This record gives sequence, C-alpha cells and structure tokens, in this order.
Amino acid sequence: MTLIDGGAATPIPDEFKLLHLYWQASNYLSVGQIYLLDKNPLMRRPLSLSDVKTHLLGHFGTTPGQNFIYTHLNRIICERHVNMIYISGPGHGGPAIVAQVYLEGTYTEYYPEITEDEVGMGKLFKQFSFPGGIPSHVAPETPGSMHEGGELGYSLSHAFGAVLDMPDLVVACVVGDGEAETGPLATSWHGNKFLNPKTDGVVLPILHLNGFKIANPTILDRIPVSELTSLFIGYGYEPIIVEGSDPGLVHPAMARALDYCFDKIASIKKVAAETVGDLKRPVWPMIILRTPKGWTGPKVVDGLRIEGSYRSHQVPMSSPAENPKHLTNLIEWLRSYQAENLFGPDGRLKPELKALVPPRNLRMGNNQITNPVVKPLVLPNFADYGIKDPKRGSVMASDTGVLGPFLRDVIRCNQAARNFRIFGPDETASNRLSAVFEATKKQWMAETNADDDTLAQDGRVMEMLSEHQCEGWLEGYLLTGRHGLLSSYEAFIHIITSMVNQHQKWYKMCLEIPWRNELPSLNILLSSHVWRQDHNGFTHQDPGFIGHLATKRPEIVRIYLPPDANCLLSVMHHCLKSRHYINVITAGKHPAPQWLTVEEARQHCAQGISIWDWASNDKGREPDMIMACAGDVPTLEALAAVSILRKNMPALKIRFVNVVDLMRMNRPDEHPHGMPDDQFDSIFTKSKPVVFAFHAYVHFMEKLIYSRTNRNFLIKGYKEEGTISTAFDMTVMNEVDRYHLVIDACDFIENKCDSVDPSVKWTAPYLRQEMQSLLVRHKIHIHEFGVDMDEITGWKWNNHDLELGSYENLAGMEYSAHS
Repeated sequence: MTLIDGGAATPIPDEFKLLHLYWQASNYLSVGQIYLLDKNPLMRRPLSLSDVKTHLLGHFGTTPGQNFIYTHLNRIICERHVNMIYISGPGHGGPAIVAQVYLEGTYTEYYPEITEDEVGMGKLFKQFSFPGGIPSHVAPETPGSMHEGGELGYSLSHAFGAVLDMPDLVVACVVGDGEAETGPLATSWHGNKFLNPKTDGVVLPILHLNGFKIANPTILDRIPVSELTSLFIGYGYEPIIVEGSDPGLVHPAMARALDYCFDKIASIKKVAAETVGDLKRPVWPMIILRTPKGWTGPKVVDGLRIEGSYRSHQVPMSSPAENPKHLTNLIEWLRSYQAENLFGPDGRLKPELKALVPPRNLRMGNNQITNPVVKPLVLPNFADYGIKDPKRGSVMASDTGVLGPFLRDVIRCNQAARNFRIFGPDETASNRLSAVFEATKKQWMAETNADDDTLAQDGRVMEMLSEHQCEGWLEGYLLTGRHGLLSSYEAFIHIITSMVNQHQKWYKMCLEIPWRNELPSLNILLSSHVWRQDHNGFTHQDPGFIGHLATKRPEIVRIYLPPDANCLLSVMHHCLKSRHYINVITAGKHPAPQWLTVEEARQHCAQGISIWDWASNDKGREPDMIMACAGDVPTLEALAAVSILRKNMPALKIRFVNVVDLMRMNRPDEHPHGMPDDQFDSIFTKSKPVVFAFHAYVHFMEKLIYSRTNRNFLIKGYKEEGTISTAFDMTVMNEVDRYHLVIDACDFIENKCDSVDPSVKWTAPYLRQEMQSLLVRHKIHIHEFGVDMDEITGWKWNNHDLELGSYENLAGMEYSAHS
C-alpha cells in the first residue's frame, strides 16, 4: 500500500494553480445549476431573489469531490493521451459532470443553444432540474455518460463490462461511499478476478469517502484505516489513500496518486503484452479519496454545520426565494469561487484554463465509446440447427440443448470481432448450453487447478454466482456497443428486476435524444422455469418477471414464450439481430415434445400468434370453443387436453391457438406488437369460449386481454402452488394440466356452447367425471411410486387416432402407446 496524505492549510503550488482555478470554475457552475436562473449567471449586478430558483433540486455533497477527480483525470489524459471514460457511481452528482462537459466544450457541440458564453451559461443554469430541462442525475442527456445515476450500486459492474474486449480503454469509476454499502457494489469489486490485462481494458476504481449518506455516516468512512486498506488488499487491489480538505496539499497528493496508478497500469499492460502463455493476475491499483462532503460549500448555515456533514448531501440551504436571509449566504458562497478570475467579460472560460482541456478526440464527454455505432453480429442460419421433422411431438429434445450449438457458432462467427459474450450466474451448463464450450471457455483470472477444464484466461462466457454482476457486466458491454446474452434461472431473475428497470429507462430516453445511437438489445434467456422445478420445490417456482417487465415501455419490451426448440431458435436469431429492445425468452431445458418444423416455426414466430390447423378440427366451420396456450409446458398440456376432447367428443369443433410473442395479445395502441381487434377476433372469435393455458400468473394475461370483445376467456396459469413433487403434479397443483383443462372445457360446453352438437353436451358430464377420477388416480400414483403415471410420461400426439373419432374407453384411446 502507498499512503499519500493531505494536511493543514497550504498555498496552492504553482504547478497546480491553473488546475485549481479550473476546479473552482466547475464548482461555480455546479452551484449555479442548483440555485440560479438564467438572467444573472455571473452576478454582473447584485444577486436578487428573482435570480434564484424557487424549488431547488440536486445534490451538492458529492459534486465538488467529483469535480476534483474529473479535473485531475483531464491532466492525466492530456499528459498521457489516455483513452478514458468516467463513470459517476454517486450519479446524483449530475451538476459536476454537466459542468465538466460544458467546460470542455462538448456540451455546446451536442446542445448548440447552450453556448460557451454568459447567455449559454444562464441557459445551462436554468435547465438543471427545471421543467422542460435536464435531470439532476447523470443521465442519457449528459454527453459522455453510459451509466444512469438514479440508482446506486451498479457503477463498478458497468465499468468492468465496458472494458471487456477493449484493451486500450480505461474506465475511471467513482464509487460513492454510500453506494459502496449496496449489495451489488460490494460484490462487484471481484470483477478484477476476470479481467485479462492483454485482451481487456482497465478499471480504475476511485472510492470517494466523503463520510455521509442522506442522514447517516457511511460505514467505510468510520472504520480504521487498517481495516479499510485490508479490505481492499483482500479484494486484490493496491489501495492508495488521498485525504484532506486543504487544496494546497490535496492537489499534489492526488496528482502523485494518479501518476503512480497510471505508471503501474502501463507496467501491467506492458508485461501482459510481452508474456507468452498464461498471465499472472495483476494487482490493480485503486484510489481511496477522502474529502469533506460538500467541500468548498458553506461552513455553517443557520447555526448548523454544512460542509463535512450530512446536511450538504442534497441542497445545503433552502432557496432564498423561500428564506430571504439565505440570499446573503448564497452570494458569499458564489463569490468564494472568484468567478472574475475564471471567466472572461463575455462569460467564456479564460484561455489559460481552456488550455487544460484534453484534445477533442480524448475528452471524456466526447468519447464515442459511450455513444457507439453498433457493428451487427454475424449470425449463422438458425434453420441449420433445427429439428428437421419433429413428427408432431414424437421427437423429444431439450429446447435449450438444441439452442446451444447455434450459440456456439454465434461465438465462432464473431470470434475475430470479439463482440459477443454469454453471461450467467454459474448456470450456462445447467441451462443446457454446454455446446458453447466447444468454441470457448469461461474467462477466469483467479487461481485454477486440474479440475478447472472449462476455465481459461480468455473466454467468451462470463460466470459469477451473482445475478447482479452478470447483468451489470452485460449492460456495460451493451452500452459500449457489443452484444450478449444473459442466461438465468427464471425464479431468480427477480434479483435484477431493478437493474433491468433502469436499463429500459436508459433505452427509452436514448430514443428521445436525437444524437444518441441505438444500442444492442438486452437479451435474457430464462430457463429452469416454474413448470420444471418440481425437484427444487417452491423456492424455485416463480414466473412473475415477465409480468413485471410488461408494465415497462412498450417500445422497449419484448416477451417470447417459444413452445419448442425450433421456435426458440427462430426467436433467439431475431433477438440477437435486434436493436434497443429488452428481449426476454422463456424456454425449458428438459427433454420435451417438439411440434413444428423449422419452416413452420419461422412462420409461427413471425406471426406471433397462429392457429395450429393440425391440432384443430374447425377449418371451414365456426368453432364451438378455442383451446389456447403460451409456453412450452402449457402447450403440451393444452394439446393433450385437445386430444382427449377430440377423441371423446368428435363432434366438438375446437380451434387450437398458440402464442409465442406475448405482446401480440395486447392492443396495438398499447404495444407495437399488439394485434388489431379485427384480427384478434378472427382468431379468438367475439364470443366463443376460450380456455387459455398460460405459462405465468393469470392476472398478467387478464390484463393483456381485458379490453377485447370476447369476454369468455378462462385463463389458467401459475397460482403460487408448488412444492417438491413430480413435473406433471406441478401443473395439477395449479390446474393447468390436461385433466383440469378438459374439465374447464366441459364446464364451458354445458354453460356457454349453445350451438354445440347435442352429443357433445351429453358426453360432457361423463368426461368431466372421468377426468376427476384420473386426477385422484394421479395423486395416489405419485404418492406411492414418486413418479408420474406412464400415460403421462409416455403420451404422444396421434393425429390418426383423432381422425377416427371413437367413443371407446378413454384410457385405451388416449394412451394408445400403452394399450
């Protein structure tokens, strides 16, 4: 550990005087954004109440420290020509980053009306946290940003994701000490065990200890230095401490710290470049910067301490428009920065200070990595990987197992470009994607032993048992223009719900900002889903993520439930080509019946909803009822139910509908994929009974169809019933199994199907009773033998038997394979 310490009051050394003035200029602009309107930005006349905003929003506490860091990083960029971007972890320090990007001239390039003069400065001030203006956080509107500051915890994950496959990039990631207490951030320090110094870039973490959160001290600021340094040494870093409140000492201390860090980074990169074979994991440097919260702000207001206390976290004092006696405090505060020494008569930054700005192509606010032009993936023809003839359910295969070779070759096709990775929390193999390891290994820079046959120092798969880190890495990778896929267990994707929320907000805002480019889509594959978690039990059974995601921006969100492997291939191919979406695909990993040919799957997925004519018998006639489904297991159960109905009620005209693009169930005014009413009614009719077997929670589907004409939908889905049992019993417990679906159909036949053939109505009570008997037999069987009945596990779709239309004994007809 290298310790660099600040101390008591000292004159600013000559070599830092201009840098200090530049820092003061950024602090002045930051305070102006929080407090001032546009008419008197440089106080050319005495400041009046009419010059001050009435409603103040923003965060000052972290701002001067971030201005200090950014200013010093500019020096490094100028001297060493470093390709660097800045991630603001305590992103509510928006005033700092906006001020810095404005001072360097980038802000005016993106927003020409915010000119580099007094008028432009006034506009800069007024727009901040003002109706029609810009957010108080670092946001997509801020040039050079790739990290939303509205939610804490993901900055370091984003930083590590950004530098993957970017060997020349340095990400200076400022971590707030409040942010450091979050679970995702506390875990993300382990990212250094995955970075390859030869093929990846560098993350320079800067832990900013200013001591306080909104109303409490921070943990890392209130532990002994020995514990603090031991913590980060244990994480595998070399911590360098810079602390103090006296700029005369802290400026040179910070400069020495950064010089040391970049000398060490250069040495690490040089050794890596010259090493043949395996590399030794380097000990990367990091900086711990301890400065007062609200540094350079008011010391005391209304008898209360401000600088160095939690009271400076947001707005250090209320608006003079509300409390006129604060006007004097504000004037003194602004004058303390001596704006006359910073800006010329026209309001422009003085030339000697402007000379500190890095060249245009190296400015952190103008780094195109944060607004990338996306290079598309090279994708193989998914049809080459499909099941050629699934024989209508006679072929059994793992859907994700079929997907694996396709993803393997996506890796191979893009190996040279190094712009595709798969991320997952220790679940790539568990989710049956092991074929990818024929093309790559899992990247890993920590120690290895003889059993680590899937690990390598350079690989396309990233696994860490933290959904937060995998999602954060992927987001950082996407935000810098590359492509990827996150594979996770369905029940535990909720862990990153909030992260996905923030990511879709970023996408949404980028669509509204003319200069922002479209980004690669965030693709999430959910497997090990609710209907096949019988072995893990209730804790692993939750399909609610898609319902939550569907509440988000419709121009961003896409949800797919492919019924078989060929449909999964088609959907994945489409999602990997797409831009600026959040695509969620739910697919099973266990062997399951395969239904559609590759060409049928292509057409079905393109339509999103379609009638499966081979499972229907109503063509050319009005159906008596519709059996619909969405999801692989609901599709299996719905087809089995149809086979029972058609064998025992051959006069029943039944239509079979499958939904793969869930948002097709919505209206077009609510989602771009929504189906118009006339088309919807053409498929589902305006009044015929619909029994709908659905993968997820019932209320989700009910919301999608609530405004449709047909009010005779019965949705059957997961209703929070589960335990360790058998696969079929999971569907029985939630009444999505074939027997319950037939019972529901019988109820409809007796009560809603007025025009149905009389023979069908006469049969319904007997068929319902038979189904109830089979449900009893099912429970007895699994409690005695621990497995499902042979007629469940061995059931096959048989079109020939259906066409015969016999009234023979149900057990003998339905399960012909066992008769």
